[in-house]
Amino acid sequence: MGNSSSMLTQYDIEEVHEHCNNTFSQQEIVSLYQRFCQLDRTGGGFITADEFMSVPEFAVNPLSKRLLRMLDGLNFKEFVAFLSAFSSRASLQQKVDFIFKVYDYDGNGKVSFNKILDILRDLTGQFISEPQREKVLTQVLEEAGYTKDSVLVPADFMKVISPDFINTTME
Repeated sequence: MGNSSSMLTQYDIEEVHEHCNNTFSQQEIVSLYQRFCQLDRTGGGFITADEFMSVPEFAVNPLSKRLLRMLDGLNFKEFVAFLSAFSSRASLQQKVDFIFKVYDYDGNGKVSFNKILDILRDLTGQFISEPQREKVLTQVLEEAGYTKDSVLVPADFMKVISPDFINTTME
C-alpha cells in the first residue's frame, strides 16, 4: 500500500475499511485505490497539492486552497479517511468534525467569527457585500445562542450548523 505501483492486499483493504469507520465497502476501497494511483503520478505513495489541483472539480472549488492544507501529502489510508466525510454513510459527527477542520484553518481547535467570515468570503465572493455577510453570520450565531465574540469549539460548532446543511453540502 506504500506506493502506487504495489498491489492492494486483502489485509490492506480490511485495514483501510476499519480506518475509515466502515464508510466504504471493500469494492469501493479498491476503486478508490485505483483513483489514488492515477492521482499519484510520481508513484511515491502519497498525493501532492499539485496532483490534487489536477482534478478539475477540486481546482474550481472555492475552498480548494483551504482543503489543500488538509490534503497535501496524504497516503492512501489518509486519502480514504478524508473522502469518507463526503459519504452518505458517514455519521453526522464525522461530517461535523471534517467541516470544523476546514473552518479551523490554523488548527488551534477553535473557530471565531472572523474564521467563519473568511470562509464565507471564499464561498460568496463578490455576490454578497461584507456588511451583508457580517449581518447574516451574526444572526446565525445569535439564533444558536452565541455572539460575534464567541469562540466555538466542536460541540458549539455543531449547534451553529444544522444537520440539514451538513447532509446537503457533504454528499
